[in-house]
Amino acid sequence: MKDTSVAFIGLGRMGAHMARHLLVAGFDLSVHNRSRGPAARLGEAGARVAQSPADAVAPGGIVVTVLANDAALEAVTLGEAGFAPALGAGGLHISMSTVAPETSRRLAREHERHGSSFVAAPVFGRPDAAAARKLWICQSGDEAAKQRARPVFEALGQGIFDFGTDPGAANVLKLCGNFLIFAAVEALAEAFALAEKAGLDRRALASFFGQTMFACPAYQNYGRIIAERTFDPPGFTMELGLKDMRLLRDSAEAAGVPMPIGDLLRARLLSGMAQGRGGLDFTAMEMSSSADAGMHQKAG
Repeated sequence: MKDTSVAFIGLGRMGAHMARHLLVAGFDLSVHNRSRGPAARLGEAGARVAQSPADAVAPGGIVVTVLANDAALEAVTLGEAGFAPALGAGGLHISMSTVAPETSRRLAREHERHGSSFVAAPVFGRPDAAAARKLWICQSGDEAAKQRARPVFEALGQGIFDFGTDPGAANVLKLCGNFLIFAAVEALAEAFALAEKAGLDRRALASFFGQTMFACPAYQNYGRIIAERTFDPPGFTMELGLKDMRLLRDSAEAAGVPMPIGDLLRARLLSGMAQGRGGLDFTAMEMSSSADAGMHQKAG
């Protein structure tokens, strides 16, 4: 039988959709968010609004976190008003954030001290995928904890993929996947710059490649965004993208793995940040490729 009570912390572009799906699926939901608006809207839909992370959780229950970075995740878990002690024996923390592998391992050890379990479960999919329950969920951690988490995952996504018992493994996978996505964006940006300077229509290029040899979601979705330069409103900001490439660099350095393309991607994002594009979608890194080619375009 599934647990029916779940706490959800972090109601940003992704988390608000995910929390609402849990309500629709029949979970007794409590929510907490740093800004009050998203929590209040879910409160109107039937969730209990908690005033702190510790207040959100039930002893021995389940808590799901979807937060922007490692510092935010550690603060709500282990900080002054953190939920780890309140969760206590028999509890389960499902972390669905993109964070460093070592952060997940450290949190797993801390939860073990309190008698609770930890599962890392980062996702692939933008906010529209979260809204449509089309997320791909990658999990790692204790086997019994993953089984307990399964009904939550089934309410949120279209597929669950397991990467073993190391709590940091799913985060390694997530960083690798984001690297591949960012690399595809850079490749598309460079190709479209060449095509546009040669007089070709960028949208025609995106349509052709998306239907033929690159007929996959990454090239189809990001090809369309880049061709149309629809960088605002963002699905995933450049600021968060730079954070992910820093995590990739740190993980690669710790493992002794050179990633020269990763270094280029980080430089593209850093350049975009320096030019005030941090609030645009991360795909606005395309604007650097266009500028390098002598084309100065505005976001659509």
